[in-house]
Amino acid sequence: MKSAVEQLSTYKSVHLNPSNIKTHFFGVPLIIWSAFVGLNLIPIDFAVFDDPVIHFNVATVFALVVLGYYFMLHAKLAFGLTLFIIPVLYTSSVVAQYAGAGYLAIATFVVGWIIQFIGHKYEKAKPAFVDDLNQLLIGPFFLMAEVYFKLGFEKELLAEITPIARDKRRALEAAKKAK
Repeated sequence: MKSAVEQLSTYKSVHLNPSNIKTHFFGVPLIIWSAFVGLNLIPIDFAVFDDPVIHFNVATVFALVVLGYYFMLHAKLAFGLTLFIIPVLYTSSVVAQYAGAGYLAIATFVVGWIIQFIGHKYEKAKPAFVDDLNQLLIGPFFLMAEVYFKLGFEKELLAEITPIARDKRRALEAAKKAK
């Protein structure tokens, strides 16, 4: 398994432009929320509770598996992502109860991706997942790291990943020019 430094530096290498990062703070949460609405629409419950909104279903299992992965990468960032995902799970579960939830999820998903691709126009670089599908899971992890960095936390992590990301970006641009 690649380390948090490896994952974040790879992701950051195509997310150095501040405008691109800003678009990701809108696009990624929309994509995540819409995906969770979709997962909540899968009619499989592993445990049933008295509350009609609280489910132990495909969405919950997916969240737990992904959060487990994040905790293996970096516990402090995973804690922040846990605080993010709890309301996502709850609100997506509520919305999934309504007719038309699937259409809303699809529309939100499409809007989220449009915002993402607009960001990559600023960046002039393809999205990280094009070369490594695992980077789809790193997007939220990267954004939580950016929040921590802006708040003055995890300065050592930022100092470690930034030069690696810049070197990776230079290598990508050199490879692009060589073609």
